[in-house]
Amino acid sequence: MAEITAGMVKELREKTDAPMMECKKALTEAGGDIAKAEEILRVKLGNKASKAAARVTAEGVVGMKLSADGKVGAIVEINCETDFVAKNDDFLALSAKLAGLVAEQAPADVAALSALTIDGQPVEAVRTALIGKIGENLSIRRFQRIEATGRLASYVHGGARIGVLVDLVGGDEQLARDLAMHIAASKPKSLDASGVPAELLEAERRIAIEKARESGKPEAMLAKIADGTVQKYLKDVTLLGQVFVKAEDGKQTVEQLLAARGASVASFVLYVVGEGIEKKSGDFAAEVAAQAAAAAAGR
Repeated sequence: MAEITAGMVKELREKTDAPMMECKKALTEAGGDIAKAEEILRVKLGNKASKAAARVTAEGVVGMKLSADGKVGAIVEINCETDFVAKNDDFLALSAKLAGLVAEQAPADVAALSALTIDGQPVEAVRTALIGKIGENLSIRRFQRIEATGRLASYVHGGARIGVLVDLVGGDEQLARDLAMHIAASKPKSLDASGVPAELLEAERRIAIEKARESGKPEAMLAKIADGTVQKYLKDVTLLGQVFVKAEDGKQTVEQLLAARGASVASFVLYVVGEGIEKKSGDFAAEVAAQAAAAAAGR
């Protein structure tokens, strides 16, 4: 039997936000496989075990730049250690300049971007100097450049913590902005089902089957139940399948909206600051001791 260490329990707890003892039980059942243990917790606890995305805590901003004709756009995420620095004028200015460099010079990756110059100074030198001035570590995390099929629209929300670029073919500026706001609010993973990784769909299918099995559903019904669950999941995570946030009837999907307006979305980019980055947790040993004491007191 694989040894279940406190570090493994801590990692699973950070991924799922599930109770510590449930994490330990799931790891034991999974033979120490954290990915399998996460699935076990989702079967047992449902959405309570899928909070990692909502627990985004790294600080920073999203910078964006659009060309005057709306044909070229860039989006950049830069990170810092505290929310206070994320509001610093020099930090915000750097994010805007980096987005401009990406739009104008199309660097291949972060290393190439860092080698470009701002006011005659390499980006890396500018970043290092700002670290010395502010007293916090700063990093360029990611960026993307889009050459539009139609015309680009942008939207920034939450103090530049969420940024969206959407390439709309047809329609008008108001529709493009509404779609960008929808993307920021609903956070689709892809445009349509073809963009959803197969492993995510397979995981949803496995989880649905196990949940149905545990609830006593007949084996002959499990595949059909899983199919229904996957289809619902696709509606939730694809832009075209989602119900439009401003739909007056509360039912019109984005796909239906676009069809009614004779428009289509060629692509979109959504950045949420710190997405996928876990903030340093508190004192795990103290948490374990507190929970053990509470359990002892309840006996």
